[in-house]
Amino acid sequence: MISKKIEAALNEQIALEAYASFLYLAMASWCDREGLEGCAQFMHRQSDEERAHMLRIYGYLSETDGFALTPAIAQAPHEFESVQVMFEKVYAHEQKVTQSINDLVNLSYAEKDPSTLNFLQWYVAEQREEEALMRTILNKIRLIGDGPQSLYYIDKEVDKFNKAALAAEATEEEQ
Repeated sequence: MISKKIEAALNEQIALEAYASFLYLAMASWCDREGLEGCAQFMHRQSDEERAHMLRIYGYLSETDGFALTPAIAQAPHEFESVQVMFEKVYAHEQKVTQSINDLVNLSYAEKDPSTLNFLQWYVAEQREEEALMRTILNKIRLIGDGPQSLYYIDKEVDKFNKAALAAEATEEEQ
């Protein structure tokens, strides 16, 4: 049985993950409109991943006799000044999610809930990877610069992350 404090906090995390999914979907649409196919595919994949994170919490709450709430989602921004600004927003959002996960870990300690603490370890590792990925993308964007051809190269660099993720998924499926 899960405490009501943990249940409420996990439901807040569900809402944060759902918002992230819709934020990245809005970003994918913006990228599509701007002709950034690689970035659009990347954001679609990120959106799917955030939804999976949300559903993972749904499942955990169900397993622990909690109740998962389907959140109302605020309209995500859908216009961005540049691809760099968009990825800066992604990075900032991932940092917010990391802080939320860290708060959940601390609450799990306070509530003496080793099961939830164990469950959250996957998210701790996932957020470290997400932040590192977004920093890497931002660093590449800064290196490429903002000249007239830069968007082409930025899109190609981001698409490399898509291909690497697809290759990693294929390897996982084979095992």
